[in-house]
Amino acid sequence: MRIRRAIARLGWKISPWTHRSTVVPTDGVGVLIGAPHTSNWDFILMLGIAWDLGLKVKYLGKHTLFKPPFGFIMRWLGGIPVDRSNPAGIVTDIVERVRSGQGFYLVVTPEGTRSSGTYWKSGFHRIAVEAGLPITLGYVDRDTMTSGLGMTFVPTGDVRADMDVVRAFYADKSGFRPELRTEPRLREEDRASGEDAAYGSDGSHQE
Repeated sequence: MRIRRAIARLGWKISPWTHRSTVVPTDGVGVLIGAPHTSNWDFILMLGIAWDLGLKVKYLGKHTLFKPPFGFIMRWLGGIPVDRSNPAGIVTDIVERVRSGQGFYLVVTPEGTRSSGTYWKSGFHRIAVEAGLPITLGYVDRDTMTSGLGMTFVPTGDVRADMDVVRAFYADKSGFRPELRTEPRLREEDRASGEDAAYGSDGSHQE
């Protein structure tokens, strides 16, 4: 851990970016969001933050990336190989790891792609709620050339209310490439809105 911290601090010293975390998770386990996710550099910055703060982190990676000859590097960096064709299985696996007593912060980039999109992926929220984990919001902001961890909250399970917290935090965070930024929103929020619209305030179905 000391070697990783030394590498991270050297990296921040020579980088044009500044590490500016205002919170440091202390629970030993949780979900750590990296957003806006618009560049491959996001991974390097989030890894630099975690190593600088001495946090044990893991991240999800496509299983094909863990084959020889570089698979051992992916695992050394904290990678967990997953089959992305089964998203539900990924959530179950992480929840079971946490419940078995494994302590780590799971770094997630919920936008799921470096390109601009419509929705974030909801896996991070499901994992946090099902495992009873706090969510720490990490950011990359090109406008200020800063990156760090900005706040931690415990999700309530109310998707819209939890995402309102997330949206408020990322409202002024531009990402590495601002033009590719995806607004924090889950598909489940729109589904819930559609269900609400289909019923009157008294619960009666509206034609």
